[in-house]
Amino acid sequence: MKDYLENINKAFESKARLGIMSVLMVEERVDFSTLKDTLQLTDGNLASHLRALEEAEYLQVEKQFVGRKPNTTYQATATGREAFNNHLDALEQLILSNRKDN
Repeated sequence: MKDYLENINKAFESKARLGIMSVLMVEERVDFSTLKDTLQLTDGNLASHLRALEEAEYLQVEKQFVGRKPNTTYQATATGREAFNNHLDALEQLILSNRKDN
């Protein structure tokens, strides 16, 4: 087995989780509504994927009130950023090693 395949991370296999981490790699901190609108996911679907990434310690969650409204924001942890970068590098190596012109 190719070494880089070991860095393909199952935590990022779904389209939703790939999207969440992609957004959080670009933006320092993003709230739930922004993620929901950007990724066009339902509340329940987004919440379940966020919870899975949080349990893997790839996300940090902050809950606060803005005025009287609850506001939940998400930020990629250093562990999450490293794992996601390793995942992307592994995907790139997989694609490059299987190009027909190689």
